[in-house]
Amino acid sequence: MKSKQGFLWVTLGFFIITLSVHWIYAWFAYIQDQKEHNQSVQFEDYVNMTLRDTMENWQSEFLQLAWQVGGLSILWAVASPQSKSESDRLEDKLDILIKRIDPENAKQLLAELERKYPKK
Repeated sequence: MKSKQGFLWVTLGFFIITLSVHWIYAWFAYIQDQKEHNQSVQFEDYVNMTLRDTMENWQSEFLQLAWQVGGLSILWAVASPQSKSESDRLEDKLDILIKRIDPENAKQLLAELERKYPKK
């Protein structure tokens, strides 16, 4: 269980670190921009600008990548004809191996497996 959560924690750590660095550098850029234009530094303006920039970045990069990885994985597993044919292919190979390893008991073993794990 820990190895499954380890990936989550590392990914979350990278996310927090990069988001923090983005906001820190945005703060310095905002201060410099305000000084160049002889305007006062206002925290509300900084938050609005940086939040806007962050959301634009997420929209163009993160959501696109999330859909490509997550959406295609779901479509592959649920609706893809290739995923079904791949499963059927693997099942046929296993049937052949079982028949070659134990020809006398193969029919009984395959029937037992079919009862335990029926095809959908």
